[in-house]
Amino acid sequence: MTTGELTPMFKQYQELKREYPDVILLFRCGDFYEMYGSDAVIGAECMDISLTERKVRGGKMKMAGVPFHALDRYLARLIAAGHKAAIAEQLEDPKTTKGLVKRDVIRILTPGTLVEGFLLDERANNYLISLSSGRERIGLAVTDCSTGAFLVTEFDDNNYKGVSEEIGRLNPSEIILTSELYCNEEFRSLIPENISVSNPEISTNSFDTDAELLKKQFKVSTLEGFGITDKSQATVSAAFLLRYLQSTQKSTLGQICTMSSYSTSAIMQLDNFTRRNLELTESLRGGGKVNSLLWVLDQTRTAMGARLLKQWISSPLLSIEEITWRLEKVAAFRMADLLRDDIRDRLKGIYDLERLLSRAATKNCNARDLAQLRDSLEALPEMFSILQNGGGGLPELVVDLPTMSDLADTLRVSIVDSPPVSIREGGMIRASYNPELDKLRDISKNGKSFIVELENRERERTGIKTLKVGYNSVFGYYIEVSRMNSSNVPDNYVRKQTLANNERFITPELKEFEELVLGAEDKIQSIEHGLFCELRDLVSALTGDIQRLAKAISTIDVLSNFAYVASKNNYNCPAVNTSTALEIINGRHPVVELTAENRFVPNNSLLSCDDDQLIILTGPNMAGKSTYLRQTALITLMAQIGSFVPAEAATIGLVDRIFTRVGASDDLATGQSTFMVEMTETANILNNATERSLVILDEIGRGTSTFDGLSIAFAVAEHLHEEIGCKTLFATHYHQLNQLEQTLKRAKNYRIAVKEDDSGITFLRRIVKGGTDKSYGIHVARLAGLPDEVLYRAERVLKSLEENDETAEKSRGLAAKNTTIPPPLPRTQLTLFEVKEHPVVEELLNIDLDDMTPREALNALARLQKKSKK
Repeated sequence: MTTGELTPMFKQYQELKREYPDVILLFRCGDFYEMYGSDAVIGAECMDISLTERKVRGGKMKMAGVPFHALDRYLARLIAAGHKAAIAEQLEDPKTTKGLVKRDVIRILTPGTLVEGFLLDERANNYLISLSSGRERIGLAVTDCSTGAFLVTEFDDNNYKGVSEEIGRLNPSEIILTSELYCNEEFRSLIPENISVSNPEISTNSFDTDAELLKKQFKVSTLEGFGITDKSQATVSAAFLLRYLQSTQKSTLGQICTMSSYSTSAIMQLDNFTRRNLELTESLRGGGKVNSLLWVLDQTRTAMGARLLKQWISSPLLSIEEITWRLEKVAAFRMADLLRDDIRDRLKGIYDLERLLSRAATKNCNARDLAQLRDSLEALPEMFSILQNGGGGLPELVVDLPTMSDLADTLRVSIVDSPPVSIREGGMIRASYNPELDKLRDISKNGKSFIVELENRERERTGIKTLKVGYNSVFGYYIEVSRMNSSNVPDNYVRKQTLANNERFITPELKEFEELVLGAEDKIQSIEHGLFCELRDLVSALTGDIQRLAKAISTIDVLSNFAYVASKNNYNCPAVNTSTALEIINGRHPVVELTAENRFVPNNSLLSCDDDQLIILTGPNMAGKSTYLRQTALITLMAQIGSFVPAEAATIGLVDRIFTRVGASDDLATGQSTFMVEMTETANILNNATERSLVILDEIGRGTSTFDGLSIAFAVAEHLHEEIGCKTLFATHYHQLNQLEQTLKRAKNYRIAVKEDDSGITFLRRIVKGGTDKSYGIHVARLAGLPDEVLYRAERVLKSLEENDETAEKSRGLAAKNTTIPPPLPRTQLTLFEVKEHPVVEELLNIDLDDMTPREALNALARLQKKSKK
């Protein structure tokens, strides 16, 4: 249909839709937010609401709508589905506006720009990243609108791997790219599919340069204090991000009041494979928090502390000083258990100051937010006093913090104890805070008693006993007198209406009262809203101080949490130094020890670049190799985030990177086989590991043929030992790798101890010196429930293979025993049909027919026939 066929309202809608074509437009019409056309189809599906049609001139239009009071609930569904939403609000009161009501978009909600608590996970950050490219650099800026965090960094323009790892660490909800990167398919392929990615066309009326825009936002005259004077591309990304926020938020960004520059070289680098394999914040099974390291460590009391803990787990430190500072504070909390428990109890009463503040700064808060801020501020002085009197460096945690007592006092006398959610219906402001408001409330509450009092007073003054005060919607309040008494009315009565038997009058006093009463409710709501806005702006003006408080509280929460978890789970303080050694005594896997049905068996991990640098670990499946590998990596990581560790003692030489190659599966999305995924991960390790890295390898080469896989495993192990020199744990079923102990100076063989007797095998879960030449695969298969016939056949095949290998080994001789390159492997091939014996045949051969009765012989024959049919 043409524009000329549309009503004025639909023309207004189309004008807004043209301005925001790539978002779902929710258009306020009275008590509903409506969607039209393709927006309605998408909205109806995502929100699970009815899709209808609306008649318009020239045809019909698809339509769906949600009640205005239920918008939050439906918005959550729309955003969760990955869509962006624009809220078009009525900017005028339809009751008092003649003609078309003015409407405009007041907010655009995207996955990375949310500040509303009902749309966010309170215990996780919601990051938005911008990326730009130029001058041989890639600039990255990241913000969490809900907390005010704003950080920037740079990478070499060819370091796509580093950018990908940083995206993995931050795990953003949304990424915006400049055109060059958005059109770069190689770069785009590195971004996970679950992240919203766009190249927004940001229109702006400002002619500010990037630097000028940033200086205005942060209210500074120079950017030198932010450490980005030599990071031109970081400046571009920061300005790009800020303009995007301005275009979507349609309000001030007061919560973003500072910017920090950081370097990824200051934290331990963890590639995406390692984050996944170590299950740092999500379990491999199901993808949830349960059974991850975060699940074990997160006993924090505040949402702010939970977010900070997740940041620390994702960003282990490389600074001995910072690690030691954290460990000292954890030790102090661990020693002072009564103080720690008291602090943790008080932390439960602290609300999410970061997000309360951001909602205030963006004018999205309500009176409950201010009440929670007030209650939190009132709880802080006593908690800080307890810490100031503590020992072990605990007073440092609260030194020079603002008290915010004036703000707490103001909010105490202004906001009621339990305010309503709505800020438009009154009931927020405490009595005695504003005299005019008190007067209006009194009038509204005592209006009826005033009428009774006026009526009695006028009867006595006029002597007219039948005089009464009435009200109707046409004339408002009036005084009614019978016509026979109309001659007795006072001079100040003004006749308003004459009826058959009565006369109706008004007085100046009555009209003044009417104006007060009839306008009181509207005036009460208007005054309360105005007072609330003043309080909200007062909070916003103190953003910097409140953010400092929030940072201190979250740090106290995480450190006291580490102490609580250490006490609860029997963790001990690690020593972190600059050596290249790693010594863990009786270490335990922090997750497995809490979930295992049986008692967890601890083990030592002793690695050193000077001695036991390459550990070749052999042993059967299910015996605990993978658990041992992961626990070594996790204990190292826990030490470098400042946590106590699950071990009797641990000395950790600072590790710059942890690499894991544990398990693999096909990557169907990119068409990569299991072996290709395995080799890609291994290549990443060999190309990026340093002497200070810790490398965890589990079953390299198993995704291809035996000889290819064994050859690759040998070469990888030698390269890690000879060329890189990093600490390496190498678990394998290739027992031939045990030869490396004879040829590589710092290679050592270890195995999982197994107890073997007539009843089978028992996994002892203990790591002991020496290699093994058994995998016990058939024993594990028996535990898994494979049929006896299959197990028997497997044993016969295994025996034939082993006999052939022994023959080949003897014929090959020992001439190459002392070389670093392993001798050729036996090129034997088993013909699977050489072994003729079947369980039925073997039992038949063992039958003594001479010692059987005819009945016993028939029974045996029937049994063998039944077995053979199986």
